[in-house]
Amino acid sequence: MITLKSAREIEKMRRSGAITAATLSMLVGAAKAGMTTRQLDALAEASIRERGGIPTFVGYHGYPATICASVNDEVVHGIPGERVLCEGDLLSIDIGTTLEGYVSDSAVTIAIGEASDEARRLMRITQECLMLGIAQMQAGNHLSDIGHAVQRHAESNSYGVVRDLVGHGVGTKMHEEPQVPNYGEPGKGLILKPGLVLAVEPMINAGTHKVRTLKDGWTVVTADGKLSAHFEHTIAITDEGPKILTLREVYEHADAALYRPRGEAA
Repeated sequence: MITLKSAREIEKMRRSGAITAATLSMLVGAAKAGMTTRQLDALAEASIRERGGIPTFVGYHGYPATICASVNDEVVHGIPGERVLCEGDLLSIDIGTTLEGYVSDSAVTIAIGEASDEARRLMRITQECLMLGIAQMQAGNHLSDIGHAVQRHAESNSYGVVRDLVGHGVGTKMHEEPQVPNYGEPGKGLILKPGLVLAVEPMINAGTHKVRTLKDGWTVVTADGKLSAHFEHTIAITDEGPKILTLREVYEHADAALYRPRGEAA
């Protein structure tokens, strides 16, 4: 069942989103070569709890950690552990916060140290896919308009759009209806209305769109071993347009140069 949120509920989700955003920004600044993904997970849990939130992912269908930490060809759901981050790695961090019963969900992909031009371009295009999808979240548009915008931009840049995993509604549960594919024809499906809150999360691969799951039952990797990037926001549809509830202003703007290949103009 699809539920529309009231202004009061959206405000609660905004406060939850502020914790998620602050924690994610902190992790972006903290992540460096030589750290383990478990160390990042500990920082995330402490940040969320110190701000009055509850880590949403812990125990979700048995998941054992606060964040998902996915490296290089790992698309999503990488379990934090003793893996040491290395110079040039691509790291996707996915995180969720529950505050006063309401969930926010967000993800970023960053480079550890100096990234290759290939990795920087993949990150930039994936983030652009997210923002183009969000731009379609206008009342009266169709749900498929979001995924179409993502797919068109990714595939026009010769990247694969993951189809086995999708975005989702979010509210008092992390995964609510509707599902939000990152592909499809425009003008199809649900008509978007104010009060609908969605987690939009393009997962874009440098090669094939196909993925597989490792033996741990969680970690999803690209089928061809090529790099993958993942960006996500929780967004509310309002009469004034889409409202990003997990916006990281410093990350979205001041650090935008991180996603441009060296020598490319803004």
